[in-house]
Amino acid sequence: MARRVKIFDTTLRDGEQAPGCSMNLQEKLEVAKQLERLGVDVIEAGFAIASPGDFAAVKEVADMIKNCTVASLARALPKDIDAAYEAVKGAVNPRIHTFIATSDIHMQYKLRMSPDKVLEQAVDAVRYAKKYCHDIEFSAEDASRSNPEFLYRIFEAVIDAGATVINVPDTVGYTTPNEFFELITKIRNNVPNIDKVDISVHCHNDLGLAVANTLAAAQAGATQLECTINGLGERAGNAALEEIVMNLYTRRDIYQLEHAIDTTQIYRSSRLISSLTGVQVQPNKAIVGANAFAHESGIHQHGVLANKSTYEIMTPESIGLSTNRMVLGKHSGRHAFEDRLKSLGYQLSKEKLDEVFQSFKELADRKKVVSDRDIEALVAGGVGSFPEAYQLSRLVINSGNTITSTATVKLTKSDQQKEIEEVSTGDGPVDAAFKAIDRIVDLEFELVDYSLRSVTEGKDAQGEVLVKIRKADQHFTGRGLSTDIVEASVKAYLNAKNKMLYEFSLLSEVGE
Repeated sequence: MARRVKIFDTTLRDGEQAPGCSMNLQEKLEVAKQLERLGVDVIEAGFAIASPGDFAAVKEVADMIKNCTVASLARALPKDIDAAYEAVKGAVNPRIHTFIATSDIHMQYKLRMSPDKVLEQAVDAVRYAKKYCHDIEFSAEDASRSNPEFLYRIFEAVIDAGATVINVPDTVGYTTPNEFFELITKIRNNVPNIDKVDISVHCHNDLGLAVANTLAAAQAGATQLECTINGLGERAGNAALEEIVMNLYTRRDIYQLEHAIDTTQIYRSSRLISSLTGVQVQPNKAIVGANAFAHESGIHQHGVLANKSTYEIMTPESIGLSTNRMVLGKHSGRHAFEDRLKSLGYQLSKEKLDEVFQSFKELADRKKVVSDRDIEALVAGGVGSFPEAYQLSRLVINSGNTITSTATVKLTKSDQQKEIEEVSTGDGPVDAAFKAIDRIVDLEFELVDYSLRSVTEGKDAQGEVLVKIRKADQHFTGRGLSTDIVEASVKAYLNAKNKMLYEFSLLSEVGE
């Protein structure tokens, strides 16, 4: 009988720590719901002590999720552990995940502690956390560069103290598959009480080996694999969930490992994370890239038409893509639209379906045919919705290569139902429109990034604009969608500003 491994998703914690990848509360809840549909065993919802916003997000996820363990990260400190438990205590299956560095370089330069002191603090932290809940994960940060003998000692001690999971992170992506396989094997052979716990691994991708190292550890006996959607994470990212899972699925003959992931939800999960964070998936990305199931070469096309297995080692359907194409346009009804959403892997509430269907009908008036990618973009645009302080009422642009661009923007202030209009000039229509919005919504921030892409092909394609702004150390991603790229830009810019206003209003409420 095949051995089962658990999938621990840390997109909401380690993934969100990647620069510019922050999400607001509603977006995090939407991600958590999708991870639950995907079938992950553990959702690491955040680092509760990090900020009031992080605490609130972990708590909301813990209170909402019913079919997964919900974990919060905590340093090996009582105050962190207190915050973590307060955040996850409403979960059906709560977990406290505490950590401390164990490599010589970290202990000497970062912690300035002796190995014996680190061991003592780790044991104290696990014992302290154990008074709150049964499920305690202990991570030895930078384990792959730690002295193996010290790892054996600290793992044995924390297991005796009550840990239920021990985690062996390759924190800086330094190890290789053979080395990691050997390390996990040695831990299994040299920690006498190791059979009482799950062995987890958490690999980073600095040398491009995160997935390979994770799979090597699984073959060596690791029973929990930590990862993120699209490999999102600090620096070069984490092991990508979709790559780990589809390796186990496609090469069952090699790995002989089972998991609980519904692979048909993989593509949907990838698109959701890409949309909410503004981090586009590279076209040649394994499993979920736009080219993963595309064949342009004549030889490849001939082979696939004769037999798909000539060039496809897994089916598009296995990750939630459909090879069928239903033409949807302005005459299509709600039933056909809802059926298409289901085939794409979406499960929307009635209110959300009403909202997206209305957007679909408006788009269909501009385009003859609405593609799957158009629909996905429409759905993503409504994810993580929140009260908007300002809404776009009217946009007028006067632009050309021989005149100074001018924009007239009218916004509705929602709490007062008051319309405010401003006019501005700029270096092009987008710049002029942004400056007009700035005059209405007076906020101090830095524009970090602006990107524009075509959702589909053709002159009637929708343009998707992603805008990132920063205030202090917080990033806000705005998204806009329209067949008019200036309108899409304005929507994205306004979306980012509204997120900032909403987030800071929440934080002020927490402060009160």
